[in-house]
Amino acid sequence: MSTSSVSIATGAGASAGLGHQKIAFLILIAFFALGPVVLYPVFLMKVMCFALFACAFNLLIGFGGLLSFGHAMFLGTSGYAAAHAAKVWGFTPELALLFATACSAALGWVTGLLAIRRQGIYFAMITLALSQMVYFFYLQTPFTGGEDGIQAVPRGKLFGLIDLSGNAAMYCVVFTIFIAAVLMIWRIVHSPFGQVLKAIRENEPRALSLGYDTDRYKLVAYVLSATLAGLAGGMKSLVFQLASLTDVHWSMSGEVVLMTLLGGLGTLFGPIVGAAIIISMQNYLAQLGAWVTVTQGLIFVVCVMAFRRGVVGEIANLIKKPL
Repeated sequence: MSTSSVSIATGAGASAGLGHQKIAFLILIAFFALGPVVLYPVFLMKVMCFALFACAFNLLIGFGGLLSFGHAMFLGTSGYAAAHAAKVWGFTPELALLFATACSAALGWVTGLLAIRRQGIYFAMITLALSQMVYFFYLQTPFTGGEDGIQAVPRGKLFGLIDLSGNAAMYCVVFTIFIAAVLMIWRIVHSPFGQVLKAIRENEPRALSLGYDTDRYKLVAYVLSATLAGLAGGMKSLVFQLASLTDVHWSMSGEVVLMTLLGGLGTLFGPIVGAAIIISMQNYLAQLGAWVTVTQGLIFVVCVMAFRRGVVGEIANLIKKPL
């Protein structure tokens, strides 16, 4: 696989999938743009935050073939960073988000250098171990507030002008960032870099034999995934004005795996659908209490048995076009 062949494959794949992916993207924009008319804006903002988190995770596993059991450390780290920067240091929302995203990117680079040395289940276990280390660090360190977390985080004024204390203004910001991030992921996937990632996922020894530095590509994918997950975590802490241990707990890493598999692993829009399904279940089945988890498990089993490619994956297979 030479650079020219990768470019040709990229161009052919992009031209073949542009039409239906553009339609799907327009549907996505329309749904979240018109959603506040019939749905609670805070609920939709939560869906977008977790959808971005799931898309970031899918970039790593769906296109890079790397299963991480510790992605919650990036969501939680950025949440604490944004909350602390906004509340204690008085950062404006855009600076708090930039700082939080940079913190997750830095953490992704450090942990990636360690984790990329191994493959398969060993890679997954290393990420889980690193995530647990980060979790216990945040549990003990004073600035996170321990089990209470960082509460009453001010949303502030965007660029010092736009007051985000109201849900309408905050929704516009989250919507804009979410759509821009999805476009960025689409561009990454359809770039020559994305094509090399897919080649590594399918047959790493062959990609290595063709001269590609596979470890470097995987590290870049890992850091990109961590950065986007961090962006999701920073937005979430500003939306809910709270940063807590829940976002960095190992169960959150399992939840994003569930979202991705449910929507469709290796699809562009699958993680978004999966996140919407899971968050909707948590929201509308909350009256069931602890049975929500049991219900999620049952639905997941049914979906795995009936939709082995995920919801969007099955639709893509039905129409014979990638989504």
